Amino acid sequence: MTLEAFVPSRALSLGVELELQLVNTHDYDLAPYAEDMLRVMEGLPLPGAVVPEMTSSMIEMSTGVCHSASEVLGQLSTIRDALVRSADKLNIAVVGGGTHPFQQWHEQRIYDRPRFRELSERYGYLSKQFTIFGQHVHIGCPDADSALLMLHRMSRYIPHFIALSASSPYVQGQDTQFDSARLNSVFAFPLSGRAPFTLDWSEFEAYYAKMTRTGVVKNMKDFYWDIRPKPEYGTVEIRVFDTPLTVERAAALAGYVQSLAAWFLAEQPFMPDEDDYLAYTTNRFQACRFGLEANYVDAATGSHMPLRDHILLTMHQVQRHAESQGAAAALHLLRGDVSAGQNDARWLRERQHQEQLLAEVTRQAARRFRGAAP
Repeated sequence: MTLEAFVPSRALSLGVELELQLVNTHDYDLAPYAEDMLRVMEGLPLPGAVVPEMTSSMIEMSTGVCHSASEVLGQLSTIRDALVRSADKLNIAVVGGGTHPFQQWHEQRIYDRPRFRELSERYGYLSKQFTIFGQHVHIGCPDADSALLMLHRMSRYIPHFIALSASSPYVQGQDTQFDSARLNSVFAFPLSGRAPFTLDWSEFEAYYAKMTRTGVVKNMKDFYWDIRPKPEYGTVEIRVFDTPLTVERAAALAGYVQSLAAWFLAEQPFMPDEDDYLAYTTNRFQACRFGLEANYVDAATGSHMPLRDHILLTMHQVQRHAESQGAAAALHLLRGDVSAGQNDARWLRERQHQEQLLAEVTRQAARRFRGAAP
């Protein structure tokens, strides 16, 4: 099967997808209400879309094509409000976060769609363990070679994206000691990790042709890479973010991606190299495990520095481009949290320390998602 042609898109355009938890309002455990939610929401005018995900306690909302972080926020807020109203009718709640704190994976049901059934047959229990919740950010690219260049430049900042979005410290009632435990479930899949290093689309097509000839993959969806090209959209899709607890943070993260991309296009600050990946897995693990307290290794120089410092330095470098894209407020929000060592994983732990009950933490997270005080 040949790779789809890369459809050019407007450079720096944005699209955001959020996978969300559906919980009951009795004990705040996951509830298999995706089909009911879709039925209640059918026909509602939305700026984007709402679709099912792998298991029946998940739902995904996505924006249309946006051009700024504020537009992303506007669309996410509109869809969020519609989701919340629909959930209220069903006496359930919608929650952000990368994992549900205490659900049991074996209790989850695979959503009845051919692709989900196929994945369940292929991956066994991993499919139910994939009841995890991420944010995907698409950034528009004008041509295929530009997309590959963008992909490999963005790869240096994967630890930033993980630490800034981390919201999955709890799994099956236990504090994992990871800020982002969600990604450990993703890494279990055989086609996860990093994309192959190539900056030429014809070489990427040749790689794809080899992979499809083996029968290991049938289309681009079979790659669970941290970042992958989406030729049918004309984008690069960044997939390592945990779903944040609020749509405001989700939009801010999209603004940060757009600011980095604008910096890359305007200044060409570096050319990616295969050696960039020497410390890739180490940096990714550090960010998952320690969040903003992680260590960052610069593969080119061998230097080590606190990840928090590397994020703040990068935000200073892209500030002018953030302003030109209307993302200054997004960077301001994230910079303040970085300076304070605050992310959603820390918020969840602080609430659990106070409440000593993960169901109550989830209730407060549900209220936070809908924009209400805990």
